[in-house]
Amino acid sequence: MINIPNSLTFFRLLLIPVFIVLFYLPVEGAYLWAAAVFTFAAITDWFDGFLARKLEQSTPFGAFLDPVADKVMVAAALVIIVEDYSSPLVTIPAMIMIGREIIISALREWMAEIGERSQVAVSWIGKWKTTIQMLALIGLIWQQSIYMIWGSYALLYVATGLTLYSAYDYLKAAWGSLTRSV
Repeated sequence: MINIPNSLTFFRLLLIPVFIVLFYLPVEGAYLWAAAVFTFAAITDWFDGFLARKLEQSTPFGAFLDPVADKVMVAAALVIIVEDYSSPLVTIPAMIMIGREIIISALREWMAEIGERSQVAVSWIGKWKTTIQMLALIGLIWQQSIYMIWGSYALLYVATGLTLYSAYDYLKAAWGSLTRSV
């Protein structure tokens, strides 16, 4: 069903190639424009959820597409900064973040299959992780100054810590179901 929240989510998916192309354009200000588009896409992530609840327009399609759009957007940004910075300071956190998303997505799918999806619902830790992760990525994409880059590194490591903690939290919540089926 097409509604405002789902339209925003779909639009966010369409913005991913735009921000990638802008990042690689060989013109002055390309990083700023790429960061602006990424920021706009990140803001639509908040608005689509808010509007879905406020307008009572939550749909199964939106519940599926929203996390997909988020994960593809973040993974694209992580791949870009890994390539651009070419440093283990970025590569290791990016691997941890992408790995966590794969593990938790698989865990949620499995928990839904056994009827216990609510055990691994999105938590406040995941929301904080996403917010800090987005801020780190915006700064690492924009690269406005060395201070922004180092501050973004710091945020990236805070987001990595929250990534690990939230993975632990989700696994702990599902542990009984995981070990019961062994």
